Amino acid sequence: MVTIPTPPSGTGPLARREARLAWGLLFPTLLSVALVIILPLLAIFWISVKPIELADLRPPSPDIYERLRGNPKAPGDDATLEYRLRNTSPDTPVTGVTLRDRLPEGLTIPQLDPRCTLDGRDLFCDFGTWEPGFRERMQMPVEVTAAFLGSGINVRDSEVSVTGSGASVLFDTNFTTENFARVFDGAEFWSVLGVTLFYTVFGTIGALVVGLMAALILNKDFRGQGVLRGLYLFPYVAPVIAVAFTWVTLFDPFSGSANALLLQMGTITAPINFFGDRPLALIMVTVFEIWRYFPLSFLFILARMQSIDSDMYEAADMDGASPFQQFWYLSVPQLAGILSVLFLLRFIWTFNKFDDIFLLTGGNAGTRTLTVNVYEQAFAISNIGAGAAVAVVIFACLLIFSIFFFRFISREEGL
Repeated sequence: MVTIPTPPSGTGPLARREARLAWGLLFPTLLSVALVIILPLLAIFWISVKPIELADLRPPSPDIYERLRGNPKAPGDDATLEYRLRNTSPDTPVTGVTLRDRLPEGLTIPQLDPRCTLDGRDLFCDFGTWEPGFRERMQMPVEVTAAFLGSGINVRDSEVSVTGSGASVLFDTNFTTENFARVFDGAEFWSVLGVTLFYTVFGTIGALVVGLMAALILNKDFRGQGVLRGLYLFPYVAPVIAVAFTWVTLFDPFSGSANALLLQMGTITAPINFFGDRPLALIMVTVFEIWRYFPLSFLFILARMQSIDSDMYEAADMDGASPFQQFWYLSVPQLAGILSVLFLLRFIWTFNKFDDIFLLTGGNAGTRTLTVNVYEQAFAISNIGAGAAVAVVIFACLLIFSIFFFRFISREEGL
């Protein structure tokens, strides 16, 4: 009897063919992920080391504005055809600039600019290279006939074709570390980082704790349970701009209901600017974060609770375990996995949160986080490079946290 050896599993022709087929099926998904996630991330890293401002995102180009000066009313009136020429970039030259225009019928140019030629009614001008910040008004006298005046044509209605190109700062080889130096310069960065960590850590833990409490309350069957669950979900499903405006109005120091109630109760003697005083503003936006996002933790924790075998609780109750002991020794170990996952997700989402703080305080009164700093650097100061550098710092912080989480915390939880 002859034994034919079989190739090891996964190395035969069939296995290789299946592997190629699997990669072929996965390729569209991998390409989509690359286009949606990886390419924008690489673009952020690229821009973070470029001396680029908001205006530099638009490549240098020639800009031309045409008009007829003189307002002629009768044939033979003096008029001037004017082209306003401009290089849109103050730093980069534009090369190969040309102009093509078709003159309206009844309008002639007796003396052309030396850079221009006229073929019938077709005007062509070759300007060559425009230096950075180039500006000029090219004027040529024209003769107006009755045909032009009777047509009612406006010179600006004619189509002017302009060509020219300039090297974009975004794609050149000029790199700098000034963006990161600006980010880490002085104590401002560490103050913003401290605010971000306070907002993220306490917002995340608070959302988990409140969600856990809500899940414990609604883990029992009682009348109106469904209605109460729906009310618990309201902060999460409501539009953020609506709830943020409601909170700002409710805690307004002059017309807010919260201040009016505290004053009538005699708790305070003067109105409190909840979203305008340090450190109360930071506490308030953190409380808003907890209130708005605890329903997500509540849903996941409640679903996990309802999947726990009730026989364990019955056995513990028969052994005389108190409700706290049942929660601590039975519920918490069963919920450790979902709590770890929720902590990871909520930490990342809260660290990247921008809209809540921006709508409530605009980043003022000690509530400026790293994400608000990205917006201010990129759009308020128009320094796209510095904004991208802050975004890279955010990515690095979250990467360090994720590595620490998966290396230590998730191992302890058995994830």
